[in-house]
Amino acid sequence: MGRGQTEVERPSAFVQALASLSLSRGFMWALGTIGLSASLSFGALPPAQAQAQELLNVSYDPTRELYREYNELFTQWWTAQGNPAPTLRQSHGGSGGQARAVIDGLEAGVVTLALAADIDVIGESTGKIPADWQTRLPHNSSPYTSTIVFLVRDGNPKGINDWADLIREDVQVITPNPKTSGGARWNFLAAWAWAQREFDGDEAQVRDYVAALLRNVPVLDTGARGSTNTFVQRGLGDVLLAWENEAFLALAEQGEGAFDIVVPSLSILAEPPVSIVDGNLADDAQRALATAYLEHLYSPEAQALALRHYYRAWDTSAATPEDLARFPDLELVTIDDLGGWAEVQPAFFSNGGIFDQIYEE
Repeated sequence: MGRGQTEVERPSAFVQALASLSLSRGFMWALGTIGLSASLSFGALPPAQAQAQELLNVSYDPTRELYREYNELFTQWWTAQGNPAPTLRQSHGGSGGQARAVIDGLEAGVVTLALAADIDVIGESTGKIPADWQTRLPHNSSPYTSTIVFLVRDGNPKGINDWADLIREDVQVITPNPKTSGGARWNFLAAWAWAQREFDGDEAQVRDYVAALLRNVPVLDTGARGSTNTFVQRGLGDVLLAWENEAFLALAEQGEGAFDIVVPSLSILAEPPVSIVDGNLADDAQRALATAYLEHLYSPEAQALALRHYYRAWDTSAATPEDLARFPDLELVTIDDLGGWAEVQPAFFSNGGIFDQIYEE
């Protein structure tokens, strides 16, 4: 028998030869059964279907609603490409705490965190994300942006209009802990940037201002959503330093008769980035799913979804006029204006850094 032949040919030919010798029907039936069995065992089988994949998105606090809806949008698109429906799971908490959870073994396939420094520390601590991860997707791997605004009680009874008002003795400020929350780090840096401009770069006065602000904070929650609940549900504080999307969400959920949004004279461009966690992807199929999951965030449909969830998107081609008109223009500094995360993270938020020094005063 040639090497190109299969075992299924031998029993079939043998059965035909025996049939010409008029062997008993019983023997013929047995040999036919053998031939059928061999055919099932060795014959060409239909190609195996692609296996459904599972993906865990480890994210920061205020993205729950966005990714709950995005998972549905992505699944519809993914299955339309001929893929089986994936199992998409999401985890939320303070961005710094989420980064530590991944470092400690949480099997994230992708991370969608509040700031680049948190993804950097995952890569540096585990080797599971390459150092150049921000080059793999557009806009430094940030598919949407936000900024920091003030959420105040209806009618703004304390007359809070800008950063200077946050250090008055009659004002309580709600903000989370920068050691665990990415949003809190954006809050801290926005206040620092305003004070730098206000005091012409005099660092002693800048530190005094931020120290006075922190003395007006009655509680430091671990994450941005926790601080929103403290302000909205528990009724603590006169002003919440909030992600812009969190402030709009509070208005949508509680009604505009409950709160007002105050836009300060200066804020910061917050760029929440995303990355696959290369070292946690088991095979090429899971990598393909994780990569597509993040790349599809830049599609017109997903960008419109981000705008609908109160994030500022790069692509507005599929957005509604109502969503586009929501966002006010304001002056924004960037993290690069402050030296970049490689400089800012250790200087301000490492153990013994500027935040620790000021908070302990």
